[in-house]
Parts: sequence; structure tokens; C-alpha cells
Amino acid sequence: MNAPTPHLQRLQNGPILSTLIRLSLPNVLAMVMTVAVGIAETYYVGRLGTTPLAAMALVFPFAMLTGMMSAGAMGGGVSSAVSRALGASNTPRASQLVLHAVLIGTVAGVAYSLFFVLMGPALYALLGGSGDVLVAASHYSAVLFSGALLVWLSNTLASVLRGTGNMRVPSVGILGTAVLQIVLGGVLGLGAGPVPSWGMTGIAIGHIVATAAGVVYFGWFLWSGRARLHLALRGFKLQTEMLHDILKVGAVAMISPLQSVLAVLIFTGLIARLGTLALAGYGIGQRLEFLLIPISFGIGVASVPMVGMAVGAGNIARARRVAWTAAALSAVNLALIGAWVSLFPLQWAGLFTQDTAVLQHASDYLVTAGPFFAFFGMGLTLYFASQGSGKVLGPVVAGTVRLLLVAGMGWWLLVQGASAQAYFWLVAAAMVVYGVTTVVLVRLTRWQRP
Repeated sequence: MNAPTPHLQRLQNGPILSTLIRLSLPNVLAMVMTVAVGIAETYYVGRLGTTPLAAMALVFPFAMLTGMMSAGAMGGGVSSAVSRALGASNTPRASQLVLHAVLIGTVAGVAYSLFFVLMGPALYALLGGSGDVLVAASHYSAVLFSGALLVWLSNTLASVLRGTGNMRVPSVGILGTAVLQIVLGGVLGLGAGPVPSWGMTGIAIGHIVATAAGVVYFGWFLWSGRARLHLALRGFKLQTEMLHDILKVGAVAMISPLQSVLAVLIFTGLIARLGTLALAGYGIGQRLEFLLIPISFGIGVASVPMVGMAVGAGNIARARRVAWTAAALSAVNLALIGAWVSLFPLQWAGLFTQDTAVLQHASDYLVTAGPFFAFFGMGLTLYFASQGSGKVLGPVVAGTVRLLLVAGMGWWLLVQGASAQAYFWLVAAAMVVYGVTTVVLVRLTRWQRP
């Protein structure tokens, strides 16, 4: 056992709001760059035409799922295990958890890549993709998901660092990766100077190259001994108990992004039946909804080590206060974004297309769903905070309730021959149900020192 360092003591005993803001700021700034990546790539694809834009709407949920599962779900399990070990002043255990996390990330990344490379076309056809849209989506997907292992490794290593309370290095890595991805995506996707336009394939290659650079950076930092934990193969011994410590949070947490993406896929499949214009407009609005996740992520992952260390030290009351403070902070941020797009929807939608019909569908989505973004942010941040406690089942159950609402009401609206606007109201209702249910279940869940 090791005595806590001054840094760890501040995380365990410092003022909650100011510490949370200090940890969140690097994350949020880095996540703003991931938002910029999303905007840039959608802009690039929009320049290629309406068919590529509709194709991207089919692939985009699965692309976001890669990050949600590797960083938000399994990454949260990694950060939780590391932070609870450090909170209990057990640094040797925390160091051993690093390589166990890398092993999990490697296996998961290979499996994820194989699944989507092989099954992608069938999934997009099931969602209603056909003709040129299906061909474009399948080709883009095959290239993009061939690099899924790199995404898993990058997010796993970043999550290890976050578990120690180090938010700066992961944020620098994400920032650099995002800038590189924007530049490479534009150059390879649209062409520049002597470089020809490779279309959607070029955008996917830019993503892979930038992510590989992030893996190298995080690996170097851990291997160099500059981190609070050290990545070293010597003395490593596989321990199923340590794998279980990560997976008991990460594996359960992975259900939540699957639920979120399945809900979006249901919406996508339903709206695809209304035509390409409606699907393209929904894709623009949907992209903003997905880009809300990184903002809540920035605040939520900052709460993970604070909650985890408090739980590891047996200070459950402080862990609870951290969780509720983070949820409130996230709700306020997303409420402001929701107000902006509700009042000025064309400022977002107009970035990606000038097609009047597509703009109308995108605006309808933003005006309807925007006022309820705060509920989504509150629920998602509590999901991350619960990972720090090692008790993530409540938010997962809330996600199940949301999914059942979407599936049940979506089927009813389909039978009724509803318009796109009716589906957009269902999006808003699902956000409210998810946020409120998460708050109730987290409050009822008993947190205790492991």
C-alpha cells in the first residue's frame, strides 16, 4: 500500500465543484474538438452530395458506437477500477490493472472490427439502405471499421490515465488527434493540390491515421514512466480477478451505448421509409444529438475518478455529492445548446446542406428535441458517475426503459403512417424519460466501499 500523493488527496478531499470544473475543462475542450471533427466530416460528405450524406447517416451511429463502447463504457470500467485501487492506496494493483485493460481493449477491438467489416452491408440494408446509398455506406464502413482496434486501444490507454485523475494528457492526445483527423479528412476526402479526391474512403483513412497517432502518443507516455502508473510487461501475471474488476463495470456499461444506438437505429429505419430527403435531414439533426455525448462525456469522465476514489476510501457521502454536482453541470451545458438550436436551427443545419427540403426536416428535429437536451445530459453524466461507484445497473435499466418506449411508440407511429415530425416528438419524450428514470434509479441504488 502507498500513501496518497497530494494530487490524489485533492481529488479525495478537495472542494467538489471547483475540482470537478478543473478536471472537466480539459475534457470539454478536447471534446469540443471531437465536435469539430463531426462538423467537418459532415461538411466534407455534404460537399460530395445528398447520397453520401444519406449513406453517412446509416454508418454514423455505428461509428459513434465505437467510441461510446471503448471510451464511455469499457473505458469507464477501466477508469473506475484504477481509481478505486488508488483510492484504497493500492498503487501496485492499479499498475497491474493497466495491462489487463490493454488486453481487454485488444480483444474487443479485433472482434468489433471483424463484426462490422463482415456484417456492415447487411445491417445497412436492414435499416432501409438501398441502391447507391447502400453501396456508398458499405464501402465507407469497410474502410472505417478496419481501424476499430486502434480506436479501442487509444481510448483504453486514455481511460487508464483518467483513472489516475490525469485529464490533461488524454485531452492533449484527443486534441492532436482531432486536428490531424480534420486536416487529413479534408485533404484525402475532397482533394487538395496534387492529392486527388478519394471521397468517403479518404475521410475514413484520415480517421485511421489520426487514431494511430493517438495510440502511439498514449503508449509512449505510459511506457516512459511519466504517468502515475507505469506500462511494463515485466512481472505481469494474468489475474481473472482483475479482469472481473474491470468487466463488472465495463461489460454492464456496454449495454447502455448499445441501447442508445439501437434506439437511434430504430428511428433511422423508420425515417428512412419516408425518403432520402427526410433521412438526410434527420441525419443532420441526429449528428448534433450524438455530438452532445462528448460534452456530457467531458464532465462525466471527470467525475469517475472523484467518485471512484471516494468510494475506495469509504467516503460514500462525498461520492454522491460529486455525482449530483456533475449531473447538474452537464444539464446546464446541454440546456444552453438546446436553447441555441431551438431558436436558430438553420445555424446548425445550414452548415451541411442548402437543400430546402432537407433543411426543413433538420430544423423540425432541432426545434422539437432541442429543449429536452438537458435531460439527456443529466442521465448520461450520472451513467458515468455510477461507473466510478462500480454500480452502473441503474442507468442501464433507465436506458432499457428508453429503448422500450422508442420501440413501442415507434411501431405504433409506423402503423399510423405518422410524419417525421411525430417521430421527432418521440425523440424528445425518450430524452425526458431517460433523464428522469436515471435520476430516480441512481438515488435508489446503494453505493458502498468494495
